[in-house]
Amino acid sequence: MNEPPALYLTGIMRSYAQGERSLDILRGAELAIWPGEIVALVAPSGTGKSTLLHVAGLLEKPDAGEIYVGGEPTSLLDDRGRTSLRRTHIGFVYQSHHLLPEFSALENVVLPQLVAGLKQREAERRAGELLGFLGLGERLKHRPAEMSGGEQQRVALARAVANAPHVLLADEPTGNLDPETAEHVFGTLVTLVRATGLAALIATHNLSLAARMDRRLTLLDGRVVDMDEAAARQ
Repeated sequence: MNEPPALYLTGIMRSYAQGERSLDILRGAELAIWPGEIVALVAPSGTGKSTLLHVAGLLEKPDAGEIYVGGEPTSLLDDRGRTSLRRTHIGFVYQSHHLLPEFSALENVVLPQLVAGLKQREAERRAGELLGFLGLGERLKHRPAEMSGGEQQRVALARAVANAPHVLLADEPTGNLDPETAEHVFGTLVTLVRATGLAALIATHNLSLAARMDRRLTLLDGRVVDMDEAAARQ
Protein backbone atom coordinates (compact mmCIF):
# COMPACT_ATOMS: atom_id res chain seq x y z
CA MET A 1 0.00 0.00 0.00
CA ASN A 2 1.42 3.38 -1.05
CA GLU A 3 -0.67 5.50 1.28
CA PRO A 4 0.43 5.79 4.92
CA PRO A 5 -1.52 3.94 7.60
CA ALA A 6 -4.38 5.88 9.15
CA LEU A 7 -3.10 4.62 12.50
CA TYR A 8 0.43 3.42 13.20
CA LEU A 9 1.86 2.45 16.58
CA THR A 10 5.53 1.60 16.85
CA GLY A 11 7.67 0.51 19.80
CA ILE A 12 4.86 1.07 22.29
CA MET A 13 5.83 0.37 25.90
CA ARG A 14 3.39 0.70 28.79
CA SER A 15 3.88 -0.35 32.41
CA TYR A 16 1.99 0.24 35.63
CA ALA A 17 3.31 0.36 39.16
CA GLN A 18 1.96 -2.47 41.32
CA GLY A 19 3.27 -1.89 44.80
CA GLU A 20 7.05 -2.02 44.51
CA ARG A 21 6.86 -3.94 41.23
CA SER A 22 6.32 -2.78 37.68
CA LEU A 23 3.68 -4.59 35.63
CA ASP A 24 4.68 -4.56 31.97
CA ILE A 25 1.56 -4.54 29.78
CA LEU A 26 2.80 -3.49 26.33
CA ARG A 27 6.34 -4.41 25.33
CA GLY A 28 7.27 -2.86 22.02
CA ALA A 29 3.81 -3.23 20.45
CA GLU A 30 3.54 -2.49 16.73
CA LEU A 31 0.29 -1.93 14.84
CA ALA A 32 -0.70 -0.43 11.50
CA ILE A 33 -4.23 -0.01 10.10
CA TRP A 34 -4.99 1.45 6.68
CA PRO A 35 -7.99 3.48 5.48
CA GLY A 36 -10.97 1.30 4.66
CA GLU A 37 -9.62 -1.61 6.71
CA ILE A 38 -11.48 -3.24 9.58
CA VAL A 39 -9.26 -5.19 11.99
CA ALA A 40 -10.29 -7.44 14.87
CA LEU A 41 -8.41 -7.43 18.16
CA VAL A 42 -9.20 -10.64 20.01
CA ALA A 43 -7.47 -11.10 23.35
CA PRO A 44 -8.36 -12.37 26.83
CA SER A 45 -8.98 -9.90 29.64
CA GLY A 46 -5.81 -8.77 31.35
CA THR A 47 -3.55 -9.00 28.30
CA GLY A 48 -3.52 -5.27 27.55
CA LYS A 49 -6.37 -4.94 25.06
CA SER A 50 -7.94 -1.89 26.73
CA THR A 51 -4.51 -0.35 27.31
CA LEU A 52 -3.70 -0.70 23.62
CA LEU A 53 -6.98 0.95 22.65
CA HIS A 54 -6.45 3.79 25.13
CA VAL A 55 -2.93 4.41 23.85
CA ALA A 56 -4.04 4.20 20.21
CA GLY A 57 -6.84 6.67 20.93
CA LEU A 58 -4.52 9.16 22.67
CA LEU A 59 -6.40 8.70 25.94
CA GLU A 60 -3.25 7.41 27.61
CA LYS A 61 0.40 8.20 26.95
CA PRO A 62 2.80 5.31 26.38
CA ASP A 63 6.05 5.11 28.33
CA ALA A 64 7.94 4.83 25.04
CA GLY A 65 7.16 4.58 21.35
CA GLU A 66 5.19 6.70 18.91
CA ILE A 67 1.60 6.89 17.69
CA TYR A 68 1.06 8.26 14.19
CA VAL A 69 -2.42 9.43 13.20
CA GLY A 70 -2.83 10.15 9.51
CA GLY A 71 0.95 9.91 9.13
CA GLU A 72 1.64 12.56 11.77
CA PRO A 73 3.49 11.81 15.04
CA THR A 74 1.70 12.67 18.27
CA SER A 75 4.28 12.24 21.05
CA LEU A 76 5.21 15.93 21.19
CA LEU A 77 1.63 17.18 21.41
CA ASP A 78 0.53 18.77 24.68
CA ASP A 79 -2.77 17.81 26.32
CA ARG A 80 -4.70 20.40 24.35
CA GLY A 81 -3.21 19.20 21.09
CA ARG A 82 -3.98 15.57 21.90
CA THR A 83 -7.56 16.45 22.79
CA SER A 84 -8.00 18.41 19.57
CA LEU A 85 -6.59 15.60 17.43
CA ARG A 86 -8.66 12.98 19.24
CA ARG A 87 -11.83 15.07 18.79
CA THR A 88 -11.41 15.44 15.03
CA HIS A 89 -9.50 12.32 13.92
CA ILE A 90 -10.55 9.47 16.23
CA GLY A 91 -13.98 8.05 16.98
CA PHE A 92 -14.79 5.75 19.91
CA VAL A 93 -17.53 3.16 20.44
CA TYR A 94 -17.81 1.23 23.69
CA GLN A 95 -19.74 -1.81 24.91
CA SER A 96 -22.15 0.54 26.71
CA HIS A 97 -23.44 3.22 24.36
CA HIS A 98 -23.00 6.13 26.84
CA LEU A 99 -25.68 8.20 25.11
CA LEU A 100 -26.98 11.26 26.94
CA PRO A 101 -30.44 10.11 28.15
CA GLU A 102 -32.08 13.52 28.13
CA PHE A 103 -31.27 14.14 24.46
CA SER A 104 -32.77 12.69 21.30
CA ALA A 105 -30.85 10.51 18.85
CA LEU A 106 -30.33 13.53 16.60
CA GLU A 107 -29.12 15.70 19.48
CA ASN A 108 -26.67 13.04 20.65
CA VAL A 109 -25.05 13.08 17.21
CA VAL A 110 -25.21 16.87 16.84
CA LEU A 111 -23.40 17.62 20.13
CA PRO A 112 -19.88 16.41 19.23
CA GLN A 113 -20.09 18.40 16.00
CA LEU A 114 -20.98 21.58 17.91
CA VAL A 115 -18.05 20.97 20.24
CA ALA A 116 -15.83 20.69 17.15
CA GLY A 117 -17.07 24.09 15.97
CA LEU A 118 -19.70 23.22 13.36
CA LYS A 119 -22.77 25.44 13.02
CA GLN A 120 -26.05 24.10 14.44
CA ARG A 121 -27.87 23.83 11.11
CA GLU A 122 -25.01 22.00 9.38
CA ALA A 123 -24.54 19.69 12.37
CA GLU A 124 -28.23 18.79 12.33
CA ARG A 125 -28.14 18.15 8.57
CA ARG A 126 -25.12 15.87 8.85
CA ALA A 127 -26.53 14.06 11.88
CA GLY A 128 -29.82 13.43 10.10
CA GLU A 129 -28.06 12.06 7.01
CA LEU A 130 -25.82 9.83 9.08
CA LEU A 131 -28.63 8.42 11.19
CA GLY A 132 -30.66 7.87 8.05
CA PHE A 133 -27.75 5.95 6.48
CA LEU A 134 -27.68 3.75 9.58
CA GLY A 135 -31.39 3.01 9.27
CA LEU A 136 -32.58 5.36 12.00
CA GLY A 137 -34.29 7.99 9.91
CA GLU A 138 -37.58 7.40 11.72
CA ARG A 139 -35.99 7.59 15.17
CA LEU A 140 -34.34 11.01 15.09
CA LYS A 141 -36.48 12.52 17.85
CA HIS A 142 -36.51 9.45 20.10
CA ARG A 143 -34.51 9.44 23.32
CA PRO A 144 -32.30 6.46 24.21
CA ALA A 145 -34.91 4.97 26.59
CA GLU A 146 -37.36 4.83 23.69
CA MET A 147 -35.00 2.81 21.48
CA SER A 148 -33.83 -0.79 21.44
CA GLY A 149 -30.29 -1.77 22.42
CA GLY A 150 -29.28 -2.18 18.80
CA GLU A 151 -30.73 1.20 17.86
CA GLN A 152 -28.91 2.86 20.75
CA GLN A 153 -25.62 1.32 19.66
CA ARG A 154 -26.16 2.52 16.11
CA VAL A 155 -26.72 6.04 17.46
CA ALA A 156 -23.44 5.64 19.38
CA LEU A 157 -21.76 4.60 16.13
CA ALA A 158 -23.19 7.64 14.35
CA ARG A 159 -21.93 9.88 17.16
CA ALA A 160 -18.47 8.31 16.92
CA VAL A 161 -18.12 9.17 13.24
CA ALA A 162 -20.03 12.47 13.26
CA ASN A 163 -16.85 14.52 12.90
CA ALA A 164 -15.56 12.35 10.01
CA PRO A 165 -12.60 10.84 11.91
CA HIS A 166 -9.83 8.89 10.19
CA VAL A 167 -9.83 6.14 12.80
CA LEU A 168 -12.59 4.27 14.63
CA LEU A 169 -11.75 2.39 17.83
CA ALA A 170 -14.43 0.09 19.22
CA ASP A 171 -14.25 -1.87 22.48
CA GLU A 172 -16.72 -4.79 22.43
CA PRO A 173 -19.33 -2.75 20.50
CA THR A 174 -21.71 -5.75 20.30
CA GLY A 175 -20.89 -7.23 23.72
CA ASN A 176 -24.20 -6.27 25.35
CA LEU A 177 -26.39 -7.32 22.42
CA ASP A 178 -28.16 -10.55 21.57
CA PRO A 179 -26.72 -12.48 18.57
CA GLU A 180 -29.25 -11.22 16.02
CA THR A 181 -28.90 -7.59 17.09
CA ALA A 182 -25.10 -7.93 17.27
CA GLU A 183 -25.13 -9.20 13.69
CA HIS A 184 -27.16 -6.20 12.55
CA VAL A 185 -24.97 -3.67 14.35
CA PHE A 186 -21.80 -5.32 13.02
CA GLY A 187 -23.18 -5.25 9.48
CA THR A 188 -23.94 -1.56 9.89
CA LEU A 189 -20.43 -0.91 11.17
CA VAL A 190 -18.81 -2.72 8.23
CA THR A 191 -21.00 -0.83 5.75
CA LEU A 192 -20.00 2.46 7.35
CA VAL A 193 -16.28 1.63 7.26
CA ARG A 194 -16.42 0.62 3.60
CA ALA A 195 -18.45 3.69 2.63
CA THR A 196 -16.29 6.26 4.43
CA GLY A 197 -12.77 4.80 4.21
CA LEU A 198 -12.37 4.73 7.97
CA ALA A 199 -9.66 2.60 9.54
CA ALA A 200 -11.33 0.53 12.25
CA LEU A 201 -9.86 -1.46 15.13
CA ILE A 202 -12.56 -3.57 16.81
CA ALA A 203 -11.85 -5.32 20.10
CA THR A 204 -14.19 -8.29 20.41
CA HIS A 205 -14.61 -11.71 21.98
CA ASN A 206 -16.99 -12.75 19.20
CA LEU A 207 -14.89 -15.08 17.05
CA SER A 208 -17.61 -15.37 14.42
CA LEU A 209 -17.60 -11.62 13.82
CA ALA A 210 -13.80 -11.44 14.04
CA ALA A 211 -13.50 -14.06 11.30
CA ARG A 212 -15.28 -11.71 8.90
CA MET A 213 -12.93 -8.79 9.38
CA ASP A 214 -9.93 -8.08 7.15
CA ARG A 215 -7.37 -9.18 9.74
CA ARG A 216 -7.44 -10.78 13.18
CA LEU A 217 -4.86 -9.72 15.76
CA THR A 218 -4.20 -10.66 19.35
CA LEU A 219 -1.78 -9.75 22.13
CA LEU A 220 1.00 -12.10 23.15
CA ASP A 221 3.62 -11.14 25.75
CA GLY A 222 2.81 -7.46 25.31
CA ARG A 223 3.11 -7.48 21.52
CA VAL A 224 0.51 -7.36 18.77
CA VAL A 225 0.61 -10.52 16.65
CA ASP A 226 -1.54 -12.19 14.02
CA MET A 227 -3.92 -14.70 15.59
CA ASP A 228 -2.68 -17.53 13.36
CA GLU A 229 0.90 -16.75 14.36
CA ALA A 230 -0.06 -16.75 18.04
CA ALA A 231 -1.83 -20.10 17.66
CA ALA A 232 1.25 -21.60 15.98
CA ARG A 233 3.44 -20.51 18.91
CA GLN A 234 1.22 -22.15 21.51
